[in-house]
Amino acid sequence: MKILIKGLIETSLIDWDGKIVSTLYTPYCNFRCPYCQNAGLILSPDQYETIPFEVISNLLTSHQNWIDGICLTGGEPCFFEDLPEFLGKIRNLAMKIKLDTNGTFPEMLRRVIDRGLVDYVAMDIKAPLNFNAYERSTRIKSKELFEKVRESVNLIVHSGVDYEFRTTVVPGLHNDEDILEIAREIKGARKYALQNFSNRETMDPEFQKIAPYKIEELENMRKNSLQYVSCCVVRGK
Repeated sequence: MKILIKGLIETSLIDWDGKIVSTLYTPYCNFRCPYCQNAGLILSPDQYETIPFEVISNLLTSHQNWIDGICLTGGEPCFFEDLPEFLGKIRNLAMKIKLDTNGTFPEMLRRVIDRGLVDYVAMDIKAPLNFNAYERSTRIKSKELFEKVRESVNLIVHSGVDYEFRTTVVPGLHNDEDILEIAREIKGARKYALQNFSNRETMDPEFQKIAPYKIEELENMRKNSLQYVSCCVVRGK
């Protein structure tokens, strides 16, 4: 399938630390995380107009003097077979590129990294890296798909590209021990981000009843994670 862009934020200060970017949204995902904030893009993407590349190109060209690049997120951008070609066209506009991924397409990740098409990769780690925990957080049923997540973690760490791992921390799905276990499993990672859960517009409406963790609780998780990673940050304060 050819890549589709179903959403666009012209200027974002929060999608790439320290950079001003335009954020592009792709549809579709092979996870069904109950706390997902972009359920519409995944379950009913046809409700959103597809944005032609010409519109994106014109926007980025007009913003060239004051934005640093783009963040490509979703959905799952690596789902699309022509992702390298799309990123190549963005690269031709002299834009830096951040790619968000859930890690289930290591072959595609390897292709875009090896071709120098991304400057930064942000990979979501949804739970401790065991199948039962991942099934609970993502609703996946395939152990083969889960193993691809583990493969992507290893690939990113050894790729040479700048990166971060991140976890959206959801009460009832993650506790202090889970976050510490994830940090242990990515020991030595450059950066680990703990993102505060938002209970608005979740894929599973039941998750709208869950109160997010307090910032003090996330800060405690962050401090504990520093046993294993050199940098850990809290987002969504």
